[in-house]
Amino acid sequence: MKNYPPAVIAGFSGWLLDAFDFFLVTFCLTAIAREFHKSDAQIALVISMTLAFRPIGGFVFGFIADRYGRRLPLMINVGVFAVAEILTGLAPSYSALLAVRALFGIVMGGNWGIGASLAMEGAPKARRGVLSGLLQEGYAAGYVLAAVSYFCFFSHFGWRPLFFLGSLPALALVFFIRFRVPESAVFKKNALSRLSISAQRREIFSHWKLFLYLLFFMTMMLFASHGTQDMYPTFLERQWHFSPARRSAITAVSGIGAIIGGILFGHFSDQWGRRKAIIIAFALGALIIPVWAYAPNQALLIVGAFLMQFMVQGAWGVIPAHLAELSPDSVRALLPGFAYQSAGVLASSVVFIEAVYAQKTSYATAMALTALSVFVMASVMAWLGRERHGADFGS
Repeated sequence: MKNYPPAVIAGFSGWLLDAFDFFLVTFCLTAIAREFHKSDAQIALVISMTLAFRPIGGFVFGFIADRYGRRLPLMINVGVFAVAEILTGLAPSYSALLAVRALFGIVMGGNWGIGASLAMEGAPKARRGVLSGLLQEGYAAGYVLAAVSYFCFFSHFGWRPLFFLGSLPALALVFFIRFRVPESAVFKKNALSRLSISAQRREIFSHWKLFLYLLFFMTMMLFASHGTQDMYPTFLERQWHFSPARRSAITAVSGIGAIIGGILFGHFSDQWGRRKAIIIAFALGALIIPVWAYAPNQALLIVGAFLMQFMVQGAWGVIPAHLAELSPDSVRALLPGFAYQSAGVLASSVVFIEAVYAQKTSYATAMALTALSVFVMASVMAWLGRERHGADFGS
């Protein structure tokens, strides 16, 4: 139990690096399209490839982690990430880039389930929530780091060297896991390596009802996340006519709000319960919508951006602990990770929905209607589900 901080650091760092790479691509899409002489639609396929292959990673790495342990699969995952980073920067053609981004999708899809199970299984019950928030907001931290790196280095070095930045920290993380992170005691007590492959397969399928709930719940959670993030830079450009530098600065401020909100609501969930914390965060987020979407001046716009991501990612900060507690020991890496990554494919449609809304109204109204809708749906899914707050692992 006393060895949990290294596990949380490893989970946080791995998720940060994945987010850093993922958002670097979104920042550099225009430059990549220009170099490979591709249209916006063609180059957007680069992101689609990552999203499409994430469920594969969630299943494969989750299956291996539940059978053979958390540490070794996490080391392999982060090591392959470092290779994918370097290959992205060296990609000689559009086809090669697509192949590398598919590989990265598998890596990104596999990282969260392993890291979350390793961290949550070692965390003290009374502190699972706050540590859950810290781990989950590695994603927001990666976004902020990508924005800062793009702002500082892109104009001087172009897009390719940016992807080399993540490779060295990834290799350092592999050694950190190898020498500082202990294997999960819960896994060692309940190792599925004692079962045959067919028995493990039967164990996985016996939890199909829980998987379906997690799939629909995480789809709503991702609708809330993507629905308030993905179109926001476009909103700042089209509605406010901001420059790239100003857009980056405001989105970075919102990312800081996300980190603080995730940790605080994770902490509150230790006192209030997981579902209650999620629902309160979304209810407060709904109250922020008028300032977030219809701010009359730039000062309130920035306040709205900060508070919106504070609330949305506040709800998300509860997720690693909540899903770990809902999942049996035998499928704690596979079930949450596979459901999360599969839901990501379904939730990617929210950007299209917002774009259709915007054509009929405005970006502000489209974002406001989308946010209100997905907050209600995510709250309903949280309320309908079970809760095992403070569950004993390994019993």
